[in-house]
Amino acid sequence: MDLPINQIICGDCLEVMKGLPDECIDLTVTSPPYDDLRTYNGFVFDFEGIAKELYRVTKNGGVLVWVVGDSVKDGDESGNSFKQALYFKSIGFKLFDTIIYHKYGSPMRGSLKGYNQTFEYMFVLTKGKIKTTNIIKDRINKTAGSVRFTTNRRKDGKVNNQGLCKTEKYGRRENIWSYANGYMQTAKDKIAFNHPALFPEKLAEDHIISWSNPGDIVFDPFLGSGTTAKMALLNGRNYIGIDISEEYCEIAKKRVSNLQQKLFIV
Repeated sequence: MDLPINQIICGDCLEVMKGLPDECIDLTVTSPPYDDLRTYNGFVFDFEGIAKELYRVTKNGGVLVWVVGDSVKDGDESGNSFKQALYFKSIGFKLFDTIIYHKYGSPMRGSLKGYNQTFEYMFVLTKGKIKTTNIIKDRINKTAGSVRFTTNRRKDGKVNNQGLCKTEKYGRRENIWSYANGYMQTAKDKIAFNHPALFPEKLAEDHIISWSNPGDIVFDPFLGSGTTAKMALLNGRNYIGIDISEEYCEIAKKRVSNLQQKLFIV
């Protein structure tokens, strides 16, 4: 079949993906309906079947970003996030990076006997050797402009001097990413908040920038309110989005349409 580029498809993502050709997706950014923390209109998903299809449709060198957390029941965390990451590895994905999504401004979660839960995992998985890494540099270096020796430590413990280096103003971002959550913080369009579980627009944008290039195809099999599609379009990428809920697909289409009008795209 022809790739449904820049389309939002209402349907079961597993069945829709079965109709996509092998190795057609550059980057997937998604957050599944994990651990029954939201009802999502009563829909459920077949994790293992979807994982296998995601591996098949991902290009060699492509990336899957899987944003997921764990529920707590009777003082016991599910641990399903780790189980899913290990399953992805078992079918061929490499766990390239584990990034913490720190949420501030979000309601308190978890048992009152423990600490407030304010993070989720963002597993960055690759099919083969990663093709694209556009590393974001937005961490301010306190010693910017200074000149210092750079070193590396060998396996035998000895240190090699590698020469002089001038410290840049901004350094590579660390692997804890913080985003504001809440009304008109998670997203900039009111209609998005008709969905029960948004992830921040900036979160999707940062992954899209990091692991893809302009013109690449960015995929979200659990498109929800359309955040991934919107941010792909905004950053010059193509998108494919799937959601089983007609209600959520309509929200996503309106968000994308509103952006297209702002960008004067017809």
